[in-house]
Amino acid sequence: MRLLADENIPLEAIRALRSAGHDVYSATESAPGAVDGALLERASSEGRLVVTFDRDFGDLVVRGSGHFEPGVLLLRFAPSSAAEVSDLLIELLARSDIRWAGHLSILDRTHLRQRPI
Repeated sequence: MRLLADENIPLEAIRALRSAGHDVYSATESAPGAVDGALLERASSEGRLVVTFDRDFGDLVVRGSGHFEPGVLLLRFAPSSAAEVSDLLIELLARSDIRWAGHLSILDRTHLRQRPI
């Protein structure tokens, strides 16, 4: 899967996602300090699901103009470690029954909620 990891996603988790076969653009590595709007534009043009702990992304796509096709995965928990983030994401992204495109997906430790954007 093509992902855009916001700066708040641990590098260890990004490396684990890449090892699991995901194509991950890391804001930390490639665009430190980039504004959220610029990252959303990149995600949209490259077809990347945005993965973040930042609620602002959810607000931007829900209140924005039009449909944000790649989708946003908002993580809503305080991780105990980078490994916890990696493990949850790898398990979740491996599921074939979840449609990410065009959805704001909110993940806590035990539940995933989705709403169309």
